[in-house]
Amino acid sequence: MSLLDRLQALNDKAVSGLENCEAPAELESLYHEILGKKGELTEILKGIKDLSPEEKKHAGSRANEIRSDLEKRFKDAQSDLKTRAMEKALEEESFDVLRPVSYHAGGLHPISEVQYQVEEIFSSMGFRIMDGPEVETDESNFGSLNFSDDHPARDMQDTIWVEGGNLLRTHTSTVQVRSMKMLEPPFRIVAPGRVFRFEQTDASHETTFHQVEGMMVDKEVSVSHLIYVMKTFLRRYFEKDVEVRLRPGYFPFVEPGFELDFSCLVCDGKGCSVCKHSGWVEIMPCGLVHPNVLSAGGIDPSKWQGFAFGLGLSRLVMMRHKIEDIRHLLSGNMRFFKAFHGQAH
Repeated sequence: MSLLDRLQALNDKAVSGLENCEAPAELESLYHEILGKKGELTEILKGIKDLSPEEKKHAGSRANEIRSDLEKRFKDAQSDLKTRAMEKALEEESFDVLRPVSYHAGGLHPISEVQYQVEEIFSSMGFRIMDGPEVETDESNFGSLNFSDDHPARDMQDTIWVEGGNLLRTHTSTVQVRSMKMLEPPFRIVAPGRVFRFEQTDASHETTFHQVEGMMVDKEVSVSHLIYVMKTFLRRYFEKDVEVRLRPGYFPFVEPGFELDFSCLVCDGKGCSVCKHSGWVEIMPCGLVHPNVLSAGGIDPSKWQGFAFGLGLSRLVMMRHKIEDIRHLLSGNMRFFKAFHGQAH
């Protein structure tokens, strides 16, 4: 059989095969068999090299005609199969536009939910909501807050540094610094936001978590004002009286400084992984603002005093929902988060 006869036989085979294709998969298989890189047309054309120049010209022209015609036939067949499938679906399927549609509504992330409530509670006590950047300067994160140049918090083991000598803020106290430079005393501010630490994660520690910084600057501010505000907040947040304790603590930006703890609500003070089996949860460092911090913010410490605190939003979420591992909050596990949607507080 001559090469031209083989081309014609292939064409007839393809046309017959197209008439019998009933599914896209059959059409695709036939296409690769006939016109694919390793298909029958390619194999036939390998014989052109053995023809005379005149035969080559004639065979090549005929091969191009057949390929062009078959390409169009395959494309038309593909379009026809899609149309037939659509018509079949319209005949067999129906949709009632008046039928009630079931869907799963989204909801706030538990951290966002708690943040909004915290903002509402403090706003009702006269606190202004402030914000600041997550990438900060060394001066705003440490220097203006009375951290010494050799303070351990500046080490790579605790702080995530970025190019240009900047860092990811390790606390929302950076907003305290910016607020002092923006506002005239007296003022009260809270600043919720995300913070970053370079540390090993466990049930109660994450490299990324959420805090809210609080600060009040006025005349004759004392520790008693701090305790009153903190107790008022905790009572309104937990909707019941919560047992608290103050422990002396050292923080460069306050003097005197304290650790405010409250009885663990996950285990009712019996001891668990969240409270490190102590029955108490460290919820906030706090104290009276150090005079050096006031001066760095452009406020005269001989005329004004203040208190400040750093509240762990992530831990408040864990206490409310009795979550035993902080890592769940940033896990992206939708099954975990769906449990919170629709809950009322």
